[in-house]
Amino acid sequence: MLESRDEWIKKRAYAIWEEEGYPSGRDAMHWEQASSERIALEKSAGKDVKIGAKSKAKRKAAIVVAIASEPAPKPAAKLTSKKAAVAKV
Repeated sequence: MLESRDEWIKKRAYAIWEEEGYPSGRDAMHWEQASSERIALEKSAGKDVKIGAKSKAKRKAAIVVAIASEPAPKPAAKLTSKKAAVAKV
């Protein structure tokens, strides 16, 4: 699912707020800055390109690569019951 323009601006404004150290009372300025960044990004990308969009094939490939790069889980240690441990002694 594609991220809406407002959702992108919201996330970017939040990131700006975090970068500035969580100041209060600057939310409108952060929103305006994020909106300006989005407009500049859209202009540089062209009208036909959707920002943040990935094709299904690219998403699947990224998932497969991520799964393949994870190390295999170690097998769990074999547990023995108390009765078996006492019988061995």
